[in-house]
Amino acid sequence: MKIKILFSLFLSILVLGMIAISAGAYNMAATEKHWVITEKVIEWVRVSSIAARAGDLEVPALDDPSVLIIGAEHYDAMCTDCHLSPDQQPTELALGLYPQAPVFHQRDLLVGEDKKNEQLKEYFWVIKNGLKMTAMPAWGLTHDDDTVWAMAVFVQKLSGMTEEQYIALTRIDTNNGHHHDHGHNQGHGHD
Repeated sequence: MKIKILFSLFLSILVLGMIAISAGAYNMAATEKHWVITEKVIEWVRVSSIAARAGDLEVPALDDPSVLIIGAEHYDAMCTDCHLSPDQQPTELALGLYPQAPVFHQRDLLVGEDKKNEQLKEYFWVIKNGLKMTAMPAWGLTHDDDTVWAMAVFVQKLSGMTEEQYIALTRIDTNNGHHHDHGHNQGHGHD
């Protein structure tokens, strides 16, 4: 008997919720914050999903100094409109995003190789696959895994990076005549 009552109550709440949502009670505007419960559920789903999919990744050898330079070049060309750089004020695009894109140079450095390794795998997975309903594109559709790993390494190194360090890393390639071009720039909107 109690199960029938609980089921009926659950079904009633579900139906009322569906009626409220279909009537437009939930505001989808990027200028309005999610309900607290919605934020908690989305955060839980996002963190769990990334951890489950990134956990089994194998981090390749990333010790070559050119890896950081490649990551810096791509980040500077493709990511600063949303995630910013240490020498940059928030852009109109960054200010208009909800949820806001993380500003990696303002994040604290992680301590411990295991935590850094897990973070690196998660960064790789997100950069490669993107995130639904966040404006984070899936760069793996247009970039190979080596480039995505380089971008993940650079994003991780951004924590606490100064403006001078950023400029030094992102300007190295330009001095050697290299530029961000990997044969797909017609679809990227950048050179």
